Amino acid sequence: MARIHPTAIVDPAAELADSVEVGAYALVGPHVRIDEGTSVGAHCVVQGRTTIGRDNRIHPFCSLGGVPQDKKYAGEPTELVIGDRNTIREFCTFNLGTAQDAGVTRLGDDNWVMAYVHLAHDCQVGSHTILANNATLAGHVHLGDWAIVGGLTGIHQFCRVGAHAMLGFASAVSQDVPPFMLVDGNPLAVRGVNVEGLRRRGFGPERIGAVRQMHRLLYRQGRTLEQAREAIAALADEVPQAADDVALMGDFLAQSSRGIAR
Repeated sequence: MARIHPTAIVDPAAELADSVEVGAYALVGPHVRIDEGTSVGAHCVVQGRTTIGRDNRIHPFCSLGGVPQDKKYAGEPTELVIGDRNTIREFCTFNLGTAQDAGVTRLGDDNWVMAYVHLAHDCQVGSHTILANNATLAGHVHLGDWAIVGGLTGIHQFCRVGAHAMLGFASAVSQDVPPFMLVDGNPLAVRGVNVEGLRRRGFGPERIGAVRQMHRLLYRQGRTLEQAREAIAALADEVPQAADDVALMGDFLAQSSRGIAR
């Protein structure tokens, strides 16, 4: 039996695994499913069609699965999906998706989400990310694996942030941030490569060198974006160890619709 505090209200239709814990005064709605080992803190509200995976730690006063802050939303059966082993600190707000997108707001696995973070409708957040206090993701934002978002940073709707990128404190992000880049400011500026983050994740000298070269091709040689893409693609043959990193960058640039941060 799930361990539910006597003051919590859990709808009989909710599906909770046996080892789930629900804290005092929490509210869990009828369309919610929570897997083994997850704890829901005191005063949390989990509603909507929300699915939460295994071994998550959800701290008090979070609101998960609320309706989108989108005037077009008309009650469609959209979802919020949270993966495994995430830490979600106090006062976070994650909204359902909308029918205008895939209909799902998604948080992957092993993410570290600090207090007051907002994930708006249809955000797609990967795995192993860090979102510091008051990071705010508008609707339809995509955040790649291992990305770090500094405190008080706002990301404009439909923007994409590539894997391993790092966004500094209080940044205003209104264009796509390519993988591996280190950016901050308002207006936003690319400051270099997230070298320390790459080293911590096991990138060797060859791969880091290739990432530095991609940065130079994009930002230091006066090339057009198309010229930079062509030169970056050639790095896969020059540095075979970085072939996957080159492909990651190439795919990101090919899909960019808002232009990239400069």
